[in-house]
Amino acid sequence: MTTISGAATTGAAATTATGATTATGASSGGNRLDKDTFLKLLVAQMRYQDPSNPTDTSAFMSQTAQFTEVERMEELVKQQGELLAAQLRLSASGLVGKTVGYTGPDGTDAVGVVTSASFGSAPTLRVGNTDVPLSSVKEVTSAVPGGTESTEGK
Repeated sequence: MTTISGAATTGAAATTATGATTATGASSGGNRLDKDTFLKLLVAQMRYQDPSNPTDTSAFMSQTAQFTEVERMEELVKQQGELLAAQLRLSASGLVGKTVGYTGPDGTDAVGVVTSASFGSAPTLRVGNTDVPLSSVKEVTSAVPGGTESTEGK
């Protein structure tokens, strides 16, 4: 009879029929163990357990609790990413009308007034005729009256 072990009772690692996994959840083959894999391993563990020595119910409950905890942690990471993106958009929009010092595309320092902000994969500020990534901004000051030009290289 073939025995397939699901998640270890300590929760530190899981063993599959093809190889061991590390404590971080990545298998030795480079594949990530996800929720579906965990459930398949759990079902296989129950299906192929030794009838004369069944799996302890407390171990089963522990594995189920760990699975729930991992699901919640994944959702928390997703929500934190969304919160960070919203914060970056808010920060970029708050710079409209301000004078910023930034590193220009050619690597020189430049100063100019932010006329708009756009939100693609990362927030970008429009300074004069230049699109400036929010991450390139080094300094923020109040806008200079009547000035909207970029002074790259000065």
